[in-house]
Amino acid sequence: MTDFLGYQDRDSVIHRLNATSKLLVFLLLTVAGILSFDIRFLLLLTVFAGFVLYLSKISWRSIRILVYLTVVFALLNLVLIYVFAPQYGVELYHDKTILLGSGNYALTSQQLFYELLVLLKYCFSVPLSLAFLLTTQPSQLAAGLNRVGISYKIAYAFSLTLRYLPTIQNEFQTTKKVQEARGFALGKKASLGKKMMASTRLLLSLAFSTLEKVETISEAMALRRFGKKRKRTWYYSQKWRLPDWLALTMGILLLLLAVWLVSIDGGRFWNPFR
Repeated sequence: MTDFLGYQDRDSVIHRLNATSKLLVFLLLTVAGILSFDIRFLLLLTVFAGFVLYLSKISWRSIRILVYLTVVFALLNLVLIYVFAPQYGVELYHDKTILLGSGNYALTSQQLFYELLVLLKYCFSVPLSLAFLLTTQPSQLAAGLNRVGISYKIAYAFSLTLRYLPTIQNEFQTTKKVQEARGFALGKKASLGKKMMASTRLLLSLAFSTLEKVETISEAMALRRFGKKRKRTWYYSQKWRLPDWLALTMGILLLLLAVWLVSIDGGRFWNPFR
């Protein structure tokens, strides 16, 4: 079974990058994407993030569930934006072009344009996050976090969390099969009451199992006197190479482009309706 959000060992350009450089580029592009609401820049970021994910050679099977959930969440978010702020686009762009309906819930070009921008935020951030998380070994990531100034205790905790995600997935599947063998089915044929009962048992079993493993790991780290010193060395620490500097330069240039667009647009929003 393919691990969910677990590190995937591939021979790709992205995998060979230094964990610190990947972290810095990820942060730079995330800030750039948050800063700008220029559709031209967001389209560029979306294409760039998709290309990075393609270069990562990540299997579709391992990410499809997350992609489906993201699509559902994004669509739900767009619907809720329209329900609670149907004229927000009109307020932003100081123009109103009605496409359908009338009154407060009239569908306008400005609202559609704004919601397209929100959708593009998902379209660039999800592939970028997946490419970063699935191509970086947790230990390398911990070393990278520590190198950029984050406490090694926090970095190691983040590393353990990423390492434990595939374990939780496997534990979930095992517990589910055990519950089904005992007659607590979660299949389509089971009634709603049985599904709720089985789900409750499954979640409780998974929670207690997770807490037990967390306690075991904590005791093992305490016995090894983890955290007693202010600094530590890293076995997986990597040297910087030319591709790392090129990737970091690309991230800086894209962030500077976002800042420049904000300055010439007179704000974070580029207005095509002027």
